[in-house]
Amino acid sequence: MSSKMPDWSQLPVELLHLIPKNLEDEDYCFDVVHARSVFRSWRSLFPFPSYLLRQSYSLPSFADFPLENKDLCTLKKVPLFLFRLRAPPASAALLSKYFLGGIGRDESEDHMELQSPLQCSVKVKIRGSEPTLINILDYQIIPLGYQYRMIGSDHEKWIKYFRGVVFLPLNKEGEGGEFVVLLNYSDILLVLTSAEMRWKRLTNVPDYQCMDLVTFRGRFYAAFLTGKIVVIDPYSLEVTPLMPLQPLRSSDHLIPSGNDELFLVEHFNPFPEADELDFSKLACRVSRLDEEAGKWVEVSDLGDRVLFIGHFGNVCCSAKELPDGCGVSGNSILFTNIGNVTFAYKYGVQTGRAEDVFNTWRSSTQNRVTILSTSPVLALRLEC
Repeated sequence: MSSKMPDWSQLPVELLHLIPKNLEDEDYCFDVVHARSVFRSWRSLFPFPSYLLRQSYSLPSFADFPLENKDLCTLKKVPLFLFRLRAPPASAALLSKYFLGGIGRDESEDHMELQSPLQCSVKVKIRGSEPTLINILDYQIIPLGYQYRMIGSDHEKWIKYFRGVVFLPLNKEGEGGEFVVLLNYSDILLVLTSAEMRWKRLTNVPDYQCMDLVTFRGRFYAAFLTGKIVVIDPYSLEVTPLMPLQPLRSSDHLIPSGNDELFLVEHFNPFPEADELDFSKLACRVSRLDEEAGKWVEVSDLGDRVLFIGHFGNVCCSAKELPDGCGVSGNSILFTNIGNVTFAYKYGVQTGRAEDVFNTWRSSTQNRVTILSTSPVLALRLEC
């Protein structure tokens, strides 16, 4: 059997034109990047994946609201991915490394042309270290959707009060045309429509700090400090409250699972009268939205889903895409903003403490998670 590398340059052009048509889904965007790296001549045949392009919008600044500001800011649409380092087949994979964050085309001045035509890399920057190139052939890559970010020259003015931004197009295709932006700023919600291009305070919402803001099936959802959650129609900006469950003194998180489900995770202390807060005893109540009934339904099973809550917003992925023994399993919740070491939350964990209620979500000690970095990417190390 010949050990020579096949001469891919001899592939018929007709065949090459057919390949990109089968790689248009977001799950194949890095396959397109691989193909573009084989030969320079292939780059014109394989357009750079649109999923990896950071679409941007120029908007008026909100730094001095309610006063007008002539400065501009930029709203960027950033694709998010989960990178998992593939373990060598012979290893026991005692540790699994993950990166979670945004990615985009490297257009920096120090951009490097790699020596090997088959090498395709992502530049990773972890706080406290120099940028390094990782070969994405060594990683499993899972798309997690998008996150919108604000960038502006007056960044220092507003970053202290900025709590998040979401975007919805008003046309079905989602490209071009009219849009609405909702901004969580200080203790108020600001809204901007492409028709007016100016920031206004959104009224008819609870007069408390917004704790979480997401989009799901073409509508905005906002969770407030009091536990109230509302739905905001992007066309009329009409606000509709959702029917709450039994109130908890909790930190509330909204996590969309694509267009399939919207989950609510309420992180609470089951012993509020205790003298000291013990993070190991915190619990969660998890619910899914019954959109037709306009209410939340408590659940004890997330299926194969893994919910990531914390840095880079709240995202969801399927554990079916991950191999056994990689440190992440389905039907679990991972908080990345409650310390340098954490554990996944699972339903019905036996703690051995008589005072703990069995039928709730609690921290499991199965897989220790170390947070290596939170900016500009989230770096995790999991013990398997």
